[in-house]
Amino acid sequence: MKFEGLKIGFAITGSHCTIHEVTQIMKGLVDEGAEVTPIISYSVESMDTRFGKAEDWKLQFRQITQKEIIHTIPQAEPIGPKKMFDCVVIAPCTGNTLAKLANGIIDTPVLMAAKSHLRNQRPVVLAISSNDGLGLNARNIGTLLITKNVYLVPFGQDNPVDKANSLVAHMDKIPETILMAYAGKQIQPVLVDYLGK
Repeated sequence: MKFEGLKIGFAITGSHCTIHEVTQIMKGLVDEGAEVTPIISYSVESMDTRFGKAEDWKLQFRQITQKEIIHTIPQAEPIGPKKMFDCVVIAPCTGNTLAKLANGIIDTPVLMAAKSHLRNQRPVVLAISSNDGLGLNARNIGTLLITKNVYLVPFGQDNPVDKANSLVAHMDKIPETILMAYAGKQIQPVLVDYLGK
């Protein structure tokens, strides 16, 4: 099993249309032997949307991982000092989250998890999902691309005709990106063909 013995903090932020897809990735990691702990943003904690109810998502995360969810900043802060994870994944990583991370703003459990984990110079993997990835957030993606110990899941435009600035990671590449990041390498290519959705 490819992920046997690997401890992964799996952080989920409020690109609600993508949560179902990343939940399947989370399950796959567990099935491959990873010990996965869910970490959620405030919006995932409390927001019901047409894509699902917050309580239903949280139940799924607990059932898949058999772990309690990290959902507050105080719960996330010990991640670094206790060296809880080998890798932290943020998937989906919204434009809001990546902008704050790129600018050192730590005001959610997910951002605290990333900051606390990075203090140990261990990998953080980002699977972006942002409607303004080629707009205001382009500079923040650039910053994170050159940030030590931050690795990006390959991404592309998901709807270049109707949403020209929108970028979404190929979520199926998360496992491979984790393995490469754990070895200290950025998976290539980072820029891939659009998703065609």
